[in-house]
Amino acid sequence: MGKALDGVRILDFTHVQSGPTCTQLLAWFGADVIKVERAGEGDITRGQLRDIPDVDSLYFTMLNHNKRSITVDAKHPKGKAVLESLVRHCDVLVENFAPGALERMGLTWEHIQQLNPRMIVASVKGFGPGPYEDCKVYENVAQCAGGAASTTGFDVGPPLVTGAQIGDSGTGLHLALGIVAALYQRNTTGRGQRVLAAMQDGVLNLCRVKLRDQQRLDRTGVMHEYPQYPNGKFGEAVPRAGNASGGGQPGWILKCKGWETDPNAYIYFITQAPVWKDICEVIGKPEWLTDPRFSTPKGRLPHLMEIFGIIEEWTKTKTKFEAMDILNKHDIPCGPILSMKEIAEEPSLRKTGTVVEVDHPTRGKYLTVGNPIKMSDSPTEVKRSPLLGEHTDEVLAELGYAAADIAALRAEKAI
Repeated sequence: MGKALDGVRILDFTHVQSGPTCTQLLAWFGADVIKVERAGEGDITRGQLRDIPDVDSLYFTMLNHNKRSITVDAKHPKGKAVLESLVRHCDVLVENFAPGALERMGLTWEHIQQLNPRMIVASVKGFGPGPYEDCKVYENVAQCAGGAASTTGFDVGPPLVTGAQIGDSGTGLHLALGIVAALYQRNTTGRGQRVLAAMQDGVLNLCRVKLRDQQRLDRTGVMHEYPQYPNGKFGEAVPRAGNASGGGQPGWILKCKGWETDPNAYIYFITQAPVWKDICEVIGKPEWLTDPRFSTPKGRLPHLMEIFGIIEEWTKTKTKFEAMDILNKHDIPCGPILSMKEIAEEPSLRKTGTVVEVDHPTRGKYLTVGNPIKMSDSPTEVKRSPLLGEHTDEVLAELGYAAADIAALRAEKAI
């Protein structure tokens, strides 16, 4: 069976996380991703956070599956010629260099268009056009500049960054969508275009509900579903809401049996209005159904912390999995707080390909996250990440270089 992006060739200049997230997803959909690396060094993450000496780190392997690696010295004239040949033969160039780096390599948009008018140039940057566009950005900087940190955490305490890589991986996923859209539009226009995904923009897109709340706060001065209501104070900006759901269905994280020793013995519990009767019956509070403080969603809003405190007395008598089993039978929305160890060992995630075991020639078997998007006519087979320069000869041969030419390039340290 073919793949969704069969025949699409990606020239991958990305490194670390944001760009490789994008190109790995495209590779999983069948694109031929050629990762360009510096000879002798490669992507810096090959050597970062190593758990086994002198082999590619999990940081690298888990972001570079299904790709081919070629080493090129972009500063060498013959190395530059190789890059220009790749530009002519590829459909998309993806990069997440610091601002201006691609231009310093001689690959300006104008020059790329001369070499290949159909080329799509896709970039991840920290900020879009404006006063900060030349600033370097990493994951946590993006979270802070995009509105995530100021709205994450509890009312008392500093802003917090989340463990989810919404700045790097989140922006990489946004860029992948932009690339696919540009490829589709090229079918009509016949020409390439530039695609930009700024990390600040990507984080803000994922925090859009907080921009919604800012406008509500500006208009009304209060937000009833936030834990600051009714006894706390609201300032000018959206406050940190702890574990509140952020939507129209109030929720909170509650302790479960074993919480004293297990840091993840918790469950997320949502008091959804349509199943309120079931909630009251399950936790042994049928009187709430006629109590005006609790019988309606509006009436419950000033008492949410009291309600969750009482529900927690019930959840503390059950393990998180026992509570989930009971609540799911009544369609009460809930979810256990799963540790990474529990996720790694979950059989259902292995079965669906969400968690995949991969065999690597130097580090052996390891677990990785598979393709989160499942397509019926484009199944994903997760293949190991490439060794540094593993496919240099193969790719150059496809570009028309003879074996003697390749040997000469290597002797001159152009590759």
